[in-house]
Amino acid sequence: MSPVQFREVAPFSPFFIMTDSSPISAEGMLKLREEWGNLFREVRPKLLEEIAYAAAQGDRSENAEYIYGRKKLREIDRRLRELDGKISRSKVVEGTRRNDKIYFGARVVLKKKSGEEMTVQIVGSDEIDPIAGKISQESPFGKVLMGHLPSGTIQVETPKGIQEYSIESVDYPD
Repeated sequence: MSPVQFREVAPFSPFFIMTDSSPISAEGMLKLREEWGNLFREVRPKLLEEIAYAAAQGDRSENAEYIYGRKKLREIDRRLRELDGKISRSKVVEGTRRNDKIYFGARVVLKKKSGEEMTVQIVGSDEIDPIAGKISQESPFGKVLMGHLPSGTIQVETPKGIQEYSIESVDYPD
């Protein structure tokens, strides 16, 4: 497999408005490219072989393996087009490692008044994973955190109402 090449890397400002591209971390871009490569170089060719084998069995109109294979091929091609779009409109952005404000890529430890702690990392919309604590910069938490001082309290509107959190720490993972 050839080495992954990234497009231009630019520092991100919370006040930088992206019109036709969306920010993504280098890790997020790598995951998108790996998924695309796996589908295109491994899964799709294997499926094409299975479809060709099923087609050689005779009547295609009643051949369940052939029909299912073609359906699965359409799903893979749809996912490849979706990944192409995400990769082409994404711009790799490094987290700005500054102490004055919270920026894209920051990992923030928050604490509720009840003492419950949670850790979130601000990422692009194509790499969100709520279970892993990766939130979009466009989410309610992301919008409140971006540009905020790395200490103090924040108020976030959630489905349960307005919640207050104190910012315990901010760091930028490698």
